[in-house]
Amino acid sequence: MNIFDVLSLIGGLCLFLFGMSLMGSALEKRAGSGLKTILGKLTTGKLVGLLTGLGVTAVIQSSSATTVMVVGFVNSGLMSLKQAINVIMGANVGTTVTAWILSLSGIESSNVFVRLLKPSSFTPILALIGIVFYMMGKTGKKKDTGVILLGFATLMFGMETMSSAVAGLKEVPEFRNLLVMFSNPILGVAAGAVLTAVIQSSSASVGILQALSSTGQVTFGAAIPIIMGQNIGTCVTALISSVGANKNAKRAAMVHLCFNIIGTVFWLTVFCVLNAVVQFTFVHSTINQLGIAIVHTIFNVLCTLLMLPATGLLEKLACRLIPDAKTPETETELDERLMSTPSIAIERCRVVAGEMAEAAVKAMKNSLDLLADYHQDIADSVRELEEKTDHYEDILGTYLVKLSAHAMSEGDSTQSAKLLRMISDFERIADHAVNLTDSAQEIQQKQLTFSESARRELKIYADAVEEIVELALKAFTTDSTDLARKVEPLEEVVDVLKAQLRARHVLRLQTGECSMETGFVWMELLTNMERAADHCSNIAGCMIEMEHGSLDLHDYLGELKARDPQFMDLYRGYSNKYALVENG
Repeated sequence: MNIFDVLSLIGGLCLFLFGMSLMGSALEKRAGSGLKTILGKLTTGKLVGLLTGLGVTAVIQSSSATTVMVVGFVNSGLMSLKQAINVIMGANVGTTVTAWILSLSGIESSNVFVRLLKPSSFTPILALIGIVFYMMGKTGKKKDTGVILLGFATLMFGMETMSSAVAGLKEVPEFRNLLVMFSNPILGVAAGAVLTAVIQSSSASVGILQALSSTGQVTFGAAIPIIMGQNIGTCVTALISSVGANKNAKRAAMVHLCFNIIGTVFWLTVFCVLNAVVQFTFVHSTINQLGIAIVHTIFNVLCTLLMLPATGLLEKLACRLIPDAKTPETETELDERLMSTPSIAIERCRVVAGEMAEAAVKAMKNSLDLLADYHQDIADSVRELEEKTDHYEDILGTYLVKLSAHAMSEGDSTQSAKLLRMISDFERIADHAVNLTDSAQEIQQKQLTFSESARRELKIYADAVEEIVELALKAFTTDSTDLARKVEPLEEVVDVLKAQLRARHVLRLQTGECSMETGFVWMELLTNMERAADHCSNIAGCMIEMEHGSLDLHDYLGELKARDPQFMDLYRGYSNKYALVENG
């Protein structure tokens, strides 16, 4: 093996690691909505959790990425520790898929059809299709598919380059002696763990071992401990990810480590004891790429079968190793670990935005109640809710801006932009609730009184505003454009009511039925309620706009009011429901 072989080995290794990272990231992005669906259906059942971890890892080709996601889910409250354990076990089995794919490079046959299964035969075709999709694709999905194919072609080319570069090592006695040393179980496990910890991917380290096996010098006795050690080394990524997380997220990472250490110690002990008694003949036989894939799969399946009945014990062990803090910890509302999977991060933002929306609407409803019956504790709660919405807007806005720097699908990008626009409207609704509370407090402190007809009209107006904020909230939390379409007709009725109430109050001022001081407060009340309704219209309009592919909202609403019979039916229905008494 000369200097040029060493350079080829370095280049092949770099291409292999880059291709694996590129393909994994693209797969994760391309499967984003699917991952969100899988997570939404996750239950506490062991089998469902196991299959979830297996499926997600098989798709994104990285147990480390899956485990990091799990740590983020637990930290954000999207997943319990018990659910996480099952998913982590499934991830360990799912990661074996990569080794089977890489083993195809070891196919040797003179048969044309069999040779077509060899990656070097079909990889150029995949690369061609990938570059066409990437260069010509107009949608994000096509480009992502192109990157997946290009990433796969790159990692397989790197694999072939590594295998060719190390082929000369079969004639080097020192290399053979080095591998014999790894037949020592402890050294083999340590070597596998260190290699995987450095490159932070068990799939990649197994691929490197498969490339070395092409020399014909790697034996089963050396490969088995190394493969076992690789499972321990892959835990480093999750452990690093858990730094700064809450205790349950740290426990999820600890479960991953304990699971692999216990599995490795148990099955390595069983293997060594049986080998000492039976003296397996295959231990000194050379192992090829397919053999490594088989050993990798068998070991991970055995570990899962061993630990699956003991998930409760694993949970207790993790809780014992990471006990509850003496002082309550503050739960992280939005976890930046989730940004590696934008679709999941956006779904989490939707949940937090829903909490913000509920706080804003509750503040508005409380403030409307204060107009009829003022209580200081309710007034204080409105201000607290408004501060809460301010906090939500800060963390959501900051998080979504950071998230925009990550590669996202077109749908995720649209959802992110929609959330950024709507959280501002919910925050403004809470602001108007505080303004209404201030006006209610002024009425109470100055002992201002409205006429009977004014109070009756204000109650009708407040009911209309309360319905529109509840309708906007329900439309947002259920992501229902059908409900969103009901908002604009009601907002039109609120606008008409405001004009009517203003005109009627002017008449009362002229007749002396109401004082000038109450007139100023009256106009403040009408303005704040009408502006809250405007923000509800913005929220509903944003939902409709995005559904139609970022159309011009003003033109759309103008056409809607002029031609849509459903709009006019709803408008007439709301007009009748909130009609003012003529003699009022």
